[in-house]
Amino acid sequence: MSVLSTANAPRLLCAAPVTSAVAERAVTEFDALLSQEKQLTPAEMLVVVKANPSVQAILVSSRIPVKAETLTALAPQIKIIATSSVGYEHMDVAAATSLGVVTTNTPDVLTNATADMAMLLLLGAARRMREYLQVMDNGWRQRFGLGDLLGTEVSGKTLGIWGMGRIGQAVARRARGFDMKVLYCNRSRLSPELEQGATYYSDLEAMLPNCDFLSLHAPSSPETTGAINADRLKQLPQGAILVNTARGQLVNEEDLLAALKSGHIAAAGLDVFAAEPEYDLRFRELPNVFMAPHMGSATTETRDAMGLRALDNIAAVLSGYSARDALN
Repeated sequence: MSVLSTANAPRLLCAAPVTSAVAERAVTEFDALLSQEKQLTPAEMLVVVKANPSVQAILVSSRIPVKAETLTALAPQIKIIATSSVGYEHMDVAAATSLGVVTTNTPDVLTNATADMAMLLLLGAARRMREYLQVMDNGWRQRFGLGDLLGTEVSGKTLGIWGMGRIGQAVARRARGFDMKVLYCNRSRLSPELEQGATYYSDLEAMLPNCDFLSLHAPSSPETTGAINADRLKQLPQGAILVNTARGQLVNEEDLLAALKSGHIAAAGLDVFAAEPEYDLRFRELPNVFMAPHMGSATTETRDAMGLRALDNIAAVLSGYSARDALN
């Protein structure tokens, strides 16, 4: 464990590496302790907090689980745990609430970066970029005929979006730039100004047969875990393309692998997997899978904004105000 001590009386522990802009503010405003070389485990966080009784706040990432037993050990010293992520499945919000610990996340700020990644994966999967990159890495040196390595044209096709929150809406805006028809399935219908002409489906299974492309943006929950399974994949048209930048748990990966191998699903663009970073290496063997290592928010601008938003929440709570993004 390596935590850089920056002051005599730190008020904040950054338990995960942060960008230089975030680190500078954390040190200046909070006399923060920084862990820039690695993410601390819950046990390591406890050691640092107990050794520094002035620490009242912890900034974590989505990779650091904050469960009830950890929260019990941290309270009442710790007033707020701010995660630099939109998702907060790694935090036991109910336990935090019962212990008087405020928990916050960082919505909104990663919308554009994640939507960009979704379109990157959609285009890459449609145009067989995994195979094209392999050809170039091998030195090319061969000519291709008019019928070789043909991809799927995106323009004019129909995109189904499951989960029409901020990111889903941002993907829809980008898809319209490719003259795609947009369908969406959401728990409730959007207002006309947000819908922007997209066609609403209250039932996912009713939407699937109409989708040339399906992009997943639903939240992770017991109800959505494994929802994209063999039955639902079969309801997509032959040759449909699946994109997932939301949560790997939404997809039954055994069923997706089978659908990709059979050709019923022509290709997939995946930024998330059920197990990370130990993803199922069988995806690596399939040329029709264009993938990334969960990098949807990985731009300098977005990672700065995520960390700074978390610091805003910490500043509010330590000053006696309500955090903008409080979960409890």
